[in-house]
Amino acid sequence: MEERKKPTKSVIYYYITVIISTILLNALIVPAVFKKQIVKVDYGTFLMKVDSGLVETVSIHEEEILFTLQETDHKEAVNSTEPKDQIDIMLQGQNEKVLAYSTVPMDDPALVDRLMNASSPNESGKIAFARVLPRKQSPLLSFLLTWILPLALFYYIGEVLSKKMQQSGMGGANNFMSFGKSNAKIYVQAETGKTFADVAGQEEAKESLVEVIDFLHNPSKYTEIGATLPKGALLVGPPGTGKTLLAKAVAGEAHVPFFSITGSEFVEMFVGMGAAKVRDLFKQAKEKAPCIIFIDEIDTIGKKRDSGLVGGNDEREQTLNQLLSEMDGFDGTKAIVILAATNRPEILDKALLRPGRFDRRIPVELPDLKGREAILKVHSENKKLGSDINFNLVARATAGASGADLANMVNEAALRAVRQGRNEINQSDLEESVEVVIAGFQRKEKAISQKEKEIVAYHEIGHALVAAKQSDSAPVHKITIIPRTSGALGYTMQVDADEHYLMSKEEIFNKITTITGGRAAEEVVFGQITTGASNDIEQATRLARSMVTRFGMSDNYDMMALETVTNQYLGGDASLICSAETASKIDVEVLSIIKDAHGKAIKILKENRKLLDSLSKYLLDKETITGEEFMKIVTNES
Repeated sequence: MEERKKPTKSVIYYYITVIISTILLNALIVPAVFKKQIVKVDYGTFLMKVDSGLVETVSIHEEEILFTLQETDHKEAVNSTEPKDQIDIMLQGQNEKVLAYSTVPMDDPALVDRLMNASSPNESGKIAFARVLPRKQSPLLSFLLTWILPLALFYYIGEVLSKKMQQSGMGGANNFMSFGKSNAKIYVQAETGKTFADVAGQEEAKESLVEVIDFLHNPSKYTEIGATLPKGALLVGPPGTGKTLLAKAVAGEAHVPFFSITGSEFVEMFVGMGAAKVRDLFKQAKEKAPCIIFIDEIDTIGKKRDSGLVGGNDEREQTLNQLLSEMDGFDGTKAIVILAATNRPEILDKALLRPGRFDRRIPVELPDLKGREAILKVHSENKKLGSDINFNLVARATAGASGADLANMVNEAALRAVRQGRNEINQSDLEESVEVVIAGFQRKEKAISQKEKEIVAYHEIGHALVAAKQSDSAPVHKITIIPRTSGALGYTMQVDADEHYLMSKEEIFNKITTITGGRAAEEVVFGQITTGASNDIEQATRLARSMVTRFGMSDNYDMMALETVTNQYLGGDASLICSAETASKIDVEVLSIIKDAHGKAIKILKENRKLLDSLSKYLLDKETITGEEFMKIVTNES
């Protein structure tokens, strides 16, 4: 549990406001309320009412005489056409219910006899009157009722509201009592519930963090020899690769408290609040050492500081400066480890990455074939699986997928099994889930004319046939002309037998040729082109340009770097680093590569026109065929 903090200045201001409100309540509001319910009249009016038989009760005090009238007296007096006396005039326009009337006592010895002889609307017919002796109220009781009780009530209300606001997690300007607090969530060992067994596909990253766990378990082993553990470890990689999960697993393996906070939580609308939160976070960590501090999306506050130009973010820079100061301020032997995660390490401030701070970088990359298979198995542990499940085949079909993507695929497979009324997941569910994540759900109800379906069938068979007739091409796994919600009217899926980390110039050129095979088939068969090749054009152009600008596969430019890539973990934005004249020449060379590949695809399809027709007719009838069916027809007719 987090220790209770002392009241902040805002809480003190709250209680000062309560005290002032109580003073005003006792001095102005309460007397004003009771004053409105007692009407003052002169002594003559009082005697006139007594003689008229309208008075019910009389209380004689030392300083005043209070009396009550018949309840209907006010109403009758207002509606009467007779001349109104003073009290009636005073009562006109009164909306409140009058409790009593007051008059100043006079030296009148005959008052008692007058009251005894007067009639009254009471049941007894006589006025009930008495002299009230002054009674001194206890000063202590008066003080308790007018001061202590209201203050205690307001204090209780303030405490209840404070707890409610803290429990609801309100922050920033909405929670004025949380300024300066880190808002870091603390997970103890039982609540974390994550270990390295829950993290698959990141064996290298786990090996890098084993030393951190050993240090938290046995710090004396390192301090005896004089070694200190790096204070900070930076987890870098694409989104969805499990950086946060790794940090939680480290805390679970080490059985230490785990402080978790995102970089955006440090940023406040008031300057200085972010720095205060950093101080509070490290103060909590020192009290609970050994422990782990995890800052997610640290690039929010860790961006490179500007040169003081107009538009700089003073609050973010103050927060970063405080973080740097705190990392320098604690001893490395205190067993406090700071883990941080980011998708953009290139924009972090150099002072943050220097030795003594975040001096260890741990890549958390997209999983390889073995890693994807392990991730699929981890996410399928609590699901019912059929006997035909082949995780290796699914892993080979999902090259480039992150751990989050694979978890989503397994969940989509379970949902599909439920929709089809089965209580276990089979292989077709997993394969369909891969296509759902990549291309969207099937749209079988989409109305496509027969002519367009025929064009799509030839287009997809063009891709597949060109791939089959080339060397160094991935085998065809599936061909379909069923539209998908992503907008695709069909697609051809190729699955490599093994994972490849390098590609030769010939392999890339053959891949471009396969990509252009769809448009080539339309030209060979129909003598016209359609918009169906828009995505193919983007892929072919990107590959051809990379051959020239990044991979050095151009005879004209050899190994000259012509392009740089930024945000490599967030899609990789490329920008040319050459003159305009060179950029123009690059465009010419890229076009030449694409034209050569396109010409090669047309030549292959013309040489296999009969096979192209028979395969397209077969696909048009079936709508979806497997790679085995495709290759069987290719082999038999070749």
